[in-house]
Amino acid sequence: RPVESGGGLVQAGESLRLTCASPRRTASNNAVGWFRQAPGKEREFVSSISWNGGSTTYADSVKGRFTISRDRATSTVYLQMNGLTAEDTAVYYCAVGRSSFAGADSGRYQYWGQGTQVTVSS
Repeated sequence: RPVESGGGLVQAGESLRLTCASPRRTASNNAVGWFRQAPGKEREFVSSISWNGGSTTYADSVKGRFTISRDRATSTVYLQMNGLTAEDTAVYYCAVGRSSFAGADSGRYQYWGQGTQVTVSS
């Protein structure tokens, strides 16, 4: 399963970069997505990237602030988060898609990480 890292506690307006490392055999030809779950809320889609990085999708709430990218050589996906606000506080999960494109539907993802906590203080 994928392993997330890079979470932490930051001030509003600051940045963090999350990393998702996956075994090549499970992720090299598959889409990868980021989801998050805040306390008391349902898990929500954040961003996804296609198998070759050619297609990316973002939730409206993070467009213009977050950037997803991937390095296929190392089977790593990154989520650069800028301009963080308290509303971004959540556990962030990385997930490997069932195919080369996955989008916002969580049912299209087969492997999920344990999550990394992001806390933004205002």
